Amino acid sequence: MSNLATSMPVETPSHALKSEVVALSPKAEPENPARKACFGDQPAIFTDIYQDDINIAVWQNAISSNISEEAKQLLKDAANLKVVMTTDADNVVENLLEQSAELNAAPELCQHIALLVDMFCTLFELKRVGLRLTHLTHAMCPKFHVDKVPCRLVTTFTGNATEWLPNNAVDRTKLGFGGKGLPDNSSGIIRDLNRINQLAAGDVALLKGESWYNNEGGGIVHRSPSLSDNEQRLLLTLDFSD
Repeated sequence: MSNLATSMPVETPSHALKSEVVALSPKAEPENPARKACFGDQPAIFTDIYQDDINIAVWQNAISSNISEEAKQLLKDAANLKVVMTTDADNVVENLLEQSAELNAAPELCQHIALLVDMFCTLFELKRVGLRLTHLTHAMCPKFHVDKVPCRLVTTFTGNATEWLPNNAVDRTKLGFGGKGLPDNSSGIIRDLNRINQLAAGDVALLKGESWYNNEGGGIVHRSPSLSDNEQRLLLTLDFSD
């Protein structure tokens, strides 16, 4: 006797025979918040960093020939110069000289650094700042990135200076691990290679970071410049310490 349960044809519902094709639209790239740069030939331009849509404020400062020469000579005399300290605005020069005796030969440079510390403290109502003065022979941060800080002051006294991208020229999904370890020129982080900007030696820039209030996704994207075998750079950075 045959088993009817196995010998009888099983009717398959017609809707199960139809394969449904769903067209998936490509995932839209998230829009970056509107951000822009501002430039001026006076340090008063720094106050513009408080505007929500500004993420880099640049004082296009033409440093004196004396400061420039002192910086170049310092690179010759102090090959391993790396000053890392916390200081208030009143004792910058004294603290610099305690950190590096070679700076005794660069009085105008030290006074200029003291001026920048005073400006930074005044602008942000800080009692103390974190200061780094470094002799560089290679790119310290060679890939485009953002800083997890409220704001950082950067200036290059001699040598190639910091490179940065306008916010609408960046694919921010390629920052960090999103770049999959690829070089910037092939990772896709740069939407247009022609829109890479670079500061000049002497320029003083305030770089707004991701930790600035309500600036997530709007921190300035920047990197250290590449240096050839014979190139050197003297870089100053100031950070919040309070």
